[in-house]
Amino acid sequence: MASPPTGLGFEKWMGFLSSFVAPLTLVTALLFYFGYVSTREFFRYFGIDVDIIGMSSQEFVMRSPGALFIPVMVLLLLAAALIVAHRRLRDHLSMQTPDRRRRTIGAFAWTGIGFLLAGLALAFVMPLLAGWDYAMLLTPLLLAIGAGLSAYAASTARSLGSTGVGRSVVVLLVLVMVAGTFWSTATVAQWWGRGQARALASDLRALPAVILDTRERIFPGNSAIGFQELQPAASDTPNDDGSTPVAPAMTHGYRYSGLRLLAQGGGRLYLVPDEWSPNASTLVVSYDDVRVRFRFVPDADAPTDP
Repeated sequence: MASPPTGLGFEKWMGFLSSFVAPLTLVTALLFYFGYVSTREFFRYFGIDVDIIGMSSQEFVMRSPGALFIPVMVLLLLAAALIVAHRRLRDHLSMQTPDRRRRTIGAFAWTGIGFLLAGLALAFVMPLLAGWDYAMLLTPLLLAIGAGLSAYAASTARSLGSTGVGRSVVVLLVLVMVAGTFWSTATVAQWWGRGQARALASDLRALPAVILDTRERIFPGNSAIGFQELQPAASDTPNDDGSTPVAPAMTHGYRYSGLRLLAQGGGRLYLVPDEWSPNASTLVVSYDDVRVRFRFVPDADAPTDP
């Protein structure tokens, strides 16, 4: 007598997942979200709330590939490995007795339950592990792996007709796996944005240099930012009545140098000092209150003609 197809449940849920993530609108929404998460973490490093910059949805989408490249590659390779492993396991189970099949499926189920319990325990104690960054990644990974193993075991057991687990339980486990994967990817996107910010802060020469003239004096609180009080220059030509000409009033009488343009948007400029330090701060000025000059410099490592 031919043994029942042990791979039916797994393949059905893989088809469900592929049909769930296929729509273009969902893909665009995911790109926007992960782009937003990484960009928010990037500007948060410089003390800026990304929501006040006024970036468009397209800009967030365009910033997402860098943050998603590694997670997507890992997930695709993992999916390929799981498909191969599933087919090997299906062939192996087809040659086993029903009792051996139940023990094998039970091993998957209990392993998944163990991962789920570990993930839940870590989630409850996460507030106590605020200084451990890896907790934000390990918790969703444990939940996703545990839910995936449990769903696989339950789905395979259902296809063999050897369990009373309902379909709703499998659906809920699959949703937990998707949520855990989503959470893990969001954490990687946060790390990516923070890493990009730190790399930029270590060498801000890639940003355009800025000379800022203001109407009123400001106090950036950073000694690396140069300050100069501008003095109006009087004309050397005397007036018609022979009196000495009076210098015109300065509209923008204060000049600041040693600044770099980090971002602009919402009618504001976001400027950082040439050298970033833990006590540095981002200077936010309005277009209407300042006069700005930019200086773009060539790449120091630009290729030269042979």
